[in-house]
Amino acid sequence: MDVLREVGKEIKEGKIGVIPTDTVYGIVCSAFDKKSVEKIYKLRKRDLKKPMIVLISSLKDLKLFGIEMDKKTVDKYWPGKTSIILPVKKFEYLHRGKKSLAFRLPDDSNLIQILKVSGPIVAPSANVEGKEPATTVEEAKKYFGEQINFYLSAGKLKSKPSKIISLLKGKVEVVRK
Repeated sequence: MDVLREVGKEIKEGKIGVIPTDTVYGIVCSAFDKKSVEKIYKLRKRDLKKPMIVLISSLKDLKLFGIEMDKKTVDKYWPGKTSIILPVKKFEYLHRGKKSLAFRLPDDSNLIQILKVSGPIVAPSANVEGKEPATTVEEAKKYFGEQINFYLSAGKLKSKPSKIISLLKGKVEVVRK
């Protein structure tokens, strides 16, 4: 648990790391640290118009983004491996002009421990855009090397990226299976 709290503190302090998420290894930083978010875009060679998924530790975290959610609606999908696209007005550096972001409330106790300390984090898969997501820390190190502040290993992860659904138009639309 001390390691998880320490990882959460490092993220909160603006550091960038690679950690196991509930799906694949993610390259992560605080969602509220604009400088670190921009560095992740650069490291991943990510399309600057494409928003990243934000991981949260509870429904209360959505309020930080100005979102009020009906608990009954999200209980169908969370906690779990489904990211939900929701409207956001602020945080242009996160939503990249889309005025929406994908959020996920993971069902992984270790990750929740980190998030409770760090607050919401951006967590795109740990890879350069167009390449396969890292399934081990060693694979992530081949992508990012010493450009990352820390790596947290959980062995080989065998999951797939999260399902993404949109709740923007008043109905459920599957964006990624």
